[in-house]
Amino acid sequence: MTVVLSHTTIDCHDAYALSEWWKRVLGYTDLPDDPNAPGHEECMILDPDSGHRLLFIEVPDAELPAKRIHLDVRPRERILDEEVRWLLEQGATGVADHRDIHGPGTGWVTLADPEGNQFCVLRSPAELDG
Repeated sequence: MTVVLSHTTIDCHDAYALSEWWKRVLGYTDLPDDPNAPGHEECMILDPDSGHRLLFIEVPDAELPAKRIHLDVRPRERILDEEVRWLLEQGATGVADHRDIHGPGTGWVTLADPEGNQFCVLRSPAELDG
């Protein structure tokens, strides 16, 4: 017997603000029976298509651990370059650019969310098929 992934947990300082940021970026929603609000110390969001959940939990430590979580995201509607531009407009910051690292049409871009959590933006399904 195996286990099933319930959700992904991310330690943070402001659970509500960070969950709102990721909702906008990923197109996730609040749980229908448990909406998030400012001041909530735990905020869960849901992908309405896949059912994947992210849980943001506030921790009291002034310094958060360096490796709290790492997400890889793939554009749903845009190509990599457009998605990176959009994410930067949403408040992400650039960390490292690995586009074309293994030749033309390969690679990814590493960004950070407003609290410094790093995530990688991969090529879109259309780019991979092309």
